[in-house]
Parts: sequence; structure tokens; C-alpha cells
Amino acid sequence: MEDLLQNFPAFLLVLVRVSAFFIMMPFFSYRTIPASHRLGLSLFLAWIMYYSIDAPVLELDSVYFLLILKEALVGLFIGFAAFMIMTVVQIAGGFIDFQMGFSIANVIDPQSGTQSPLTGQYLYTIALLLLLSLNGHHLLLDGIFYSYQYVPMDQLFVPFGNEALMEYFVKAFNQTFIIALQMSIPVVGCLFLVDVGLGIVARTVPQLNIFVVGIPVKIIASFMMLFVVMGMMMVVVEHLFDYLLVTLRGLMQLIGGS
Repeated sequence: MEDLLQNFPAFLLVLVRVSAFFIMMPFFSYRTIPASHRLGLSLFLAWIMYYSIDAPVLELDSVYFLLILKEALVGLFIGFAAFMIMTVVQIAGGFIDFQMGFSIANVIDPQSGTQSPLTGQYLYTIALLLLLSLNGHHLLLDGIFYSYQYVPMDQLFVPFGNEALMEYFVKAFNQTFIIALQMSIPVVGCLFLVDVGLGIVARTVPQLNIFVVGIPVKIIASFMMLFVVMGMMMVVVEHLFDYLLVTLRGLMQLIGGS
């Protein structure tokens, strides 16, 4: 009983970081996964991680409550970074939908409960299946496990206001839009050429109602181009997973002050 009381404060800190990470992390934070399952998985992983790391013996004092707040912030920050990078696929779909004319018809994402573009939701579903097939969810769990190497449990001060950390986070945020543009540029460029062709036709054949003909032509051209470049998009998504892990490691190093 005495050993249990000594180990419980450190175990609770592990549980707080893992639970906060699950709140924001892609796939594990979706509404389609029951809250009881997420809580049970958090307890199970926290129990395993507690005996896998060198957990210190902590006292229940005023500093301990600050450590709980710090663990929650670290888990939320790392999980938000992972979620931000995974939304690249939906941003790319939003670019494509804007050119296709589908941006006015968003759908409700049952996983997050928010509105998302049609093409973005389609690509995001395929990206999640690719993430599971490549064991990317295991790598995300490895990321939260190895975070204790960079941000120890008993480290009270976390430099969230550090200039280097903010600059790194802003660059990662900027890189998400660059990757989204790289994914969508084949389809967007094709639709731009279609718009140019329709503009030429509208000037040369004024009798043709280009507004009636243009929308079906753009939709058909975009679907054909999506079919052609879908393999390339999934290659970019695969590299996106590698970029995700590199970004998380860099953030954890900066948070840990190393």
C-alpha cells in the first residue's frame, strides 16, 4: 500500500500527458471512438509507459499541481502539432474544391464534428487508411513515449514562450500550406487551363452558354485529373508522415530546452 501511494503521483502525471495527447491527436481523438475506449487505452498505455520510463518519486505539494498543468500543456501542444500537420490533406482538398465549384457544398465530418470540403474529406479518409496501413499510429504512440527523453516528468519550467520554439512552430505551420499546395497543384493547374480554354471558347463562340457548359466540364476534368494523380498524392502523404515525426521531435527538443 505504501509503494502504491509513492508511485501514484508519477503515474498520474503520465496519465495526464497521454490523455491530453489523445484529446488532440489524429485518429485517437475522433468522435467515432467511444470516450470509454479512449480512457481505457490511456490508462493502459500510461501503465505500460510508467514502468518503461525512469519515473521519479514525487510528493503531493504545490509544485506537483504545477507539474500536472505542465504535463497537460505538453500533451496538448504535441497533439495539436500532429493534428495541424494532418489537416494538410483537407487543406489540399479545399483548394481543389474551390476550383471545381464544390466549395459551396461542404459536408459534416463525423469524426471531428466540423464542416470539411468534399474532396478534402475523401482524400483525408484515404490518408487515414494509409496511416493505419503504414503503422503510423504506432509511430505517434512512440512519439509520446519518447517525449520523456526530451521533456522529463519532473521538469517544472517549459519554455513555451521561447522565440526559437515559436519560430519553429510558425515554420511548421507555414510548411503545411506549402505541402497542401504541392498536393493540389496538379488538379488546380489543370482546372486553371480548363478555365482559360472556356474563356477562349466564350469569346469565340458567343452563342454558347459557357456557364451551363463550364461547370460539368470542370467537374469531369477534375475527376479525371484526380484519378491520374492520386498515386502521387499518396506518395506526398507518405512523406508527410515522415515530416510529422521530424516536426514532433524538433518541437519536443525545443520544449525540453535541448
